[in-house]
Amino acid sequence: MHRRIRFARPEDAPAIEQIENEADRLFDDRFRPETWPPAPTGTERLAEPGFLLVVEGDDGGPAGFVHVLERDGVCHLEQLSVTPGHARQGLGRALVEAAKDEARARGHEAITLRTYADVPWNAPFYATAGFVEQAPSSPFDDGLVATEARLGLDRYARRVQMVASLTEADGLDPHR
Repeated sequence: MHRRIRFARPEDAPAIEQIENEADRLFDDRFRPETWPPAPTGTERLAEPGFLLVVEGDDGGPAGFVHVLERDGVCHLEQLSVTPGHARQGLGRALVEAAKDEARARGHEAITLRTYADVPWNAPFYATAGFVEQAPSSPFDDGLVATEARLGLDRYARRVQMVASLTEADGLDPHR
């Protein structure tokens, strides 16, 4: 199934927030938290430095998105969400590959992310897309770790940082 991936537009903002909140229900089912942080608004995501890509559903509206931040020379996959109704159709993988292609076109040599180590649709999925675990190594990374701690994300399961090379065919050496 081939779906169109495009840059998000301002009119996609409500759908972006809704998609993330729907996808986050999977964490509710897995972790049973008392509360889960609400998704940022789509408008907030669109205002961040970087880019946001959406994959269109049958109706032409967003069925999923990938949000990539570009700050302080870092390219960071901040969020990947696909509606549960469109899950397991390859849309998430297509979005990750499109994000890597766009980051490469913008001159980045690597893209990072932070995720849960043992949640099947998190680190194990990203590993199949060329990401490897890497220790946080910049002030930007340290800020992400602090934000996760403030939100309490680390109380549910182990969080990891991952990186994918955008220049080497075999990926980055995780011990570098």
